[in-house]
Amino acid sequence: MDNLAALPAQESPAELAQRLHLKFKDLLLLSRALTHRSFLNEHTEALEDNERLEYLGDAVLDFIVGVWLYHNYPEMAEGDLTRMRSALVHTEQLAVFARKVKLGDAMRLGRGEVQAGGRNRSALLCDTFEAVVGALYLDSGVDAVNSFMHPLLQEASEDILVNHKNEDPKSLLQEWAQSQGFQAPLYITRSAHGPDHSKIFELEVTIAGNVYGTGSGPSKSAAAKAAARMALLKLGLVEH
Repeated sequence: MDNLAALPAQESPAELAQRLHLKFKDLLLLSRALTHRSFLNEHTEALEDNERLEYLGDAVLDFIVGVWLYHNYPEMAEGDLTRMRSALVHTEQLAVFARKVKLGDAMRLGRGEVQAGGRNRSALLCDTFEAVVGALYLDSGVDAVNSFMHPLLQEASEDILVNHKNEDPKSLLQEWAQSQGFQAPLYITRSAHGPDHSKIFELEVTIAGNVYGTGSGPSKSAAAKAAARMALLKLGLVEH
């Protein structure tokens, strides 16, 4: 039996736009934004993947998030604004946004990528979310991007501030370790798997020889931060 037979039907670009109330004039732009390079290998009718739109969306997000923070946190210092922006546009947070709007249901992936769980992989979700933002900007302008993003930013920023997600988890964990008389945490790479363009690293963090947390991510830095955050959660220093 086909392994994909039991999977839900892929959402079309038009269905996605209607569900998210995105008034695309050119649905081909949205279709391109949803197209991963693995899809091109199996579908000759698809002419371009989403990597250029991803690049554009990354730049657009940096700008609109920066402006939104500037207006919504008028008393926040420049350094804190920079950390907040980083927290709102990093891979895991953009993947959270993508999951919130169920973007994985509409991603155009190759069969192998689907079977490998690509629809829920943070790196792919982040990249596709950026590409959709880039496509929305090209199609409808910055106001449309603002209308789409502002509700997501409002909810996420409150969570980031309450749970100190704008603070570097590695720094917080090191401060705790030192306050307890321990040496600095040690981060150990346990595995790295996947193709070069989509590799996933898994690390663990140890303190005084004991494992306090594990984490995975598209880079060693991201995986180390994830491991540090898990350690902070276990220690009760941050909340989910």
